[in-house]
Amino acid sequence: MKQDKLKRQTKKEPGEVKAPQVQVPVYWLETSDTVSRRYEFEPDGYLSVKVVNDSRPVYHRVVESFLNKFFPSGYPYSVNEGYLRYTQFRALQHMTSAALSVLSTQSLLFAAGLRPTPAQATAVSWILKDGMQHMGKLICSNLGARMDSEPKRWRILADVLYDLGTGLEVLSPLCPHLFLEVAGLGNFAKGMAVVAARATRLPIYSSFAKEGNLSDLFAKGEAISTLFNVVGLGVGIHLASTVCSSMQGKLIAGPLLSIIHVFSVVEEMRAAPINTLNPQRTAMIVADFLKTGKVSSPADLRYREDLLFPGRLIEDAGNVKVGRALHKVVKPSKLQEWKEIFPEEKFVLSHGNKWTDMLLEHNATAEDALRGWLVAAYATSMEKSFHEPSASMLQDAYDKMNSIFTPFLNELQAKGWHTDRFLDGTGSRFAF
Repeated sequence: MKQDKLKRQTKKEPGEVKAPQVQVPVYWLETSDTVSRRYEFEPDGYLSVKVVNDSRPVYHRVVESFLNKFFPSGYPYSVNEGYLRYTQFRALQHMTSAALSVLSTQSLLFAAGLRPTPAQATAVSWILKDGMQHMGKLICSNLGARMDSEPKRWRILADVLYDLGTGLEVLSPLCPHLFLEVAGLGNFAKGMAVVAARATRLPIYSSFAKEGNLSDLFAKGEAISTLFNVVGLGVGIHLASTVCSSMQGKLIAGPLLSIIHVFSVVEEMRAAPINTLNPQRTAMIVADFLKTGKVSSPADLRYREDLLFPGRLIEDAGNVKVGRALHKVVKPSKLQEWKEIFPEEKFVLSHGNKWTDMLLEHNATAEDALRGWLVAAYATSMEKSFHEPSASMLQDAYDKMNSIFTPFLNELQAKGWHTDRFLDGTGSRFAF
């Protein structure tokens, strides 16, 4: 009887509508540093955050807002060492660059107005001047492999070229009859600078990315650039209407701005911990390892890199030179002999009086370059000890390299170095 009664009570009537289930929102409050935030899961699964109470001083709130808009999420823990210094000098660089562009544009317009030619001819000259910039871009685009190998050097060179082109534009009113030649050459240099600056931007940003946040880094970096470009335009307009309204003022302010501009770029590049392996960084890693037994990190090497002449030989790393043509370095008989002794290796070493040439196969990676570099360094060190080369010295150096290479490579990768590619620029490689 009780069971029948329960069935009748729980039985759904034909017209009865089931009441909808109300989902209770999941939220909680967190308080830290006098800031209360409400965290709540939205129906689509996303987590929303709202500030409920903020009793911090206005200064602290402004700083946090600035960091959120112009620095990557999770800063400073989401970026590698040196990002703040890089950003500071990047801001100064863009400000001075924008100010210089205002002065150059003012000079170009003034020079064009001084020409004793019809307006149509002046317009044609202006268009041809812009065409020279595209020519510079096309020529510089063929140097991409070298920019991969030495992004810091090419970034500095890009800004030197930009300042050179801007300087020619500023001087154009002094020779209005040569407007097309002077302004065209200036735009040609600036076209090369634009390509070099854009091509080297990605490897530099990549060196700071720590948590796969390259897009966030790129976006926030461009935001900083835009902000200080606007500031620089304001500075340039003020200078153009006051101190630089005359050519004498431009000849004083222009070089000063250019010096600050190039100095800022150099400091930017010194702060960037590039983590790809090229000849210079590989030689420095090997030299440090042979002297101290430790592997240097990208941050350890950033202030020691030679940004202007990266091809210098390092004696402690075996004076190794990479990328010379095979037929200039090794005779066919010597090459065959090498491959018989070390058939599995993708490098060839040729010891000379002043340096050791290393040649790489087409598919050689940074690991192969490191193996060859260590062999050359150990062989050079043994030669100094015994004062004369012996037939077994190369084999001894090779065996010593093999004994330490696995832990050496593991520590290298743990320090953040990329060993999948060796960026030797346009160096020659060979294939059997």
